[in-house]
Amino acid sequence: MSKPIRRGIELTPEHPISRLADLGASAEAAGFDAAFVSSHYNNRDPFQSLTAIAERTDSIRLGPGVANPHESHPVALASRMATLDEHSGGRGVFGIGPGDPSTLRNLGVDGDDRGLRSVLEAFKVAKRLWNGERIDHEGTFVADDAGLNYEPSGEIPVYVGGEGPHMCRMAAKHAEGLLFNGSHPRDLSWAADRVAEGLGERPDHRGEFDFLAYASVSVAADREAAREAARPPVAFIAAGAPEPVLARHDIDPERAAAVGEKISEGAFVEAFDRVSPAMIDAFAAAGTVEEVADRLAAVLEHADGVVCGSPLGPDLDAAVELASKALERAEKRD
Repeated sequence: MSKPIRRGIELTPEHPISRLADLGASAEAAGFDAAFVSSHYNNRDPFQSLTAIAERTDSIRLGPGVANPHESHPVALASRMATLDEHSGGRGVFGIGPGDPSTLRNLGVDGDDRGLRSVLEAFKVAKRLWNGERIDHEGTFVADDAGLNYEPSGEIPVYVGGEGPHMCRMAAKHAEGLLFNGSHPRDLSWAADRVAEGLGERPDHRGEFDFLAYASVSVAADREAAREAARPPVAFIAAGAPEPVLARHDIDPERAAAVGEKISEGAFVEAFDRVSPAMIDAFAAAGTVEEVADRLAAVLEHADGVVCGSPLGPDLDAAVELASKALERAEKRD
C-alpha cells in the first residue's frame, strides 16, 4: 500500500469545477494529504472535478468520496477511476460505498439494493480490471468478457465508505482503508471495535489498513455561524443514519426520517430547518478552531486519521485553513 492518508479534506461539487480546483490547490498548500470529492448524481461530476484538481496540484491524493456502484456500471466506474489515477500521476484513491439513500431513492434504488455485496463485488472486479484481466461476472451486476483497452497502474488503493457494522468489518478484511462516516468519538469507538473484528480475518498479504474518520467539519471564528453552516450535511447524515446510530445519540428516528423525506422531495430548505441541535452535536464537529480541535482529538483516540468533510465552514476559503489548523492542534493533543 502507498503512504497512508492522515489529513484528508472533502470538496463538494455543488460549486463550479474551477472553484473546486482552487480549493484543492489551497488544501494542498494547507497541508492536507488527500482530497475527496463527494459523489451524488444531483451535483457536478466528481471525476471531472478531480481531474481539474489534479491539474492544479502536485502531491495531494485524489478520489471520489465516495462513488457507488448504482449510478454507473461498476466496470465503467473502474475505468473512470483508473483514468484519474493515470492523469494524476498515480495519486488516485478509490473511495466507494453504498451511496446516499436519500438521493439514490430518486433513481429507483431502495435499501435492499444498497448492500455490502454490491460494494464488495464492484471493487473486487475493479482490482482485477486494473491488473489487466478480462472479466466475466454475474452477481449484483453482469460483465461479459469486459476489460480495459489500456494499462492501468494496478496499484490504486480502495477505501470503503460506510458506517454499518458489516461494512466496517468487510472493509477491514478486504480493502486498504475505511472512510467511516462519523465525527463523534462515541461512534468512532464503536467502529474501531468492528474494524478490529474485520482485521482478525484479514489475510497478511493485504498489508496495513487505514481507518479514517470521514467527519463533517464546520469551523469559523463565530461558533454559531459554524453550527448553522453544518445543517445541510448533518441533514443528509441524519437522514441516512440507521436506528442504532440515532439511538446512540438519543435522536428521534421519526424526525430523522422526516428530514430524509424532505431531501428526497428536493425540499432542501425544509429539510435543513428540521435539523436539531442534537443532530449537529452528534454528526458534526462544529464551532471555533479550539472546539473543533477538541472534538477531532477525541476522534483520533480511535481513528488513524481524519477527512474533514462538508461543509468545512461558512466561508470556504477561510475554512480550508482553519480546518487544517484545528486538525494540526488535534494531532498534537492526541
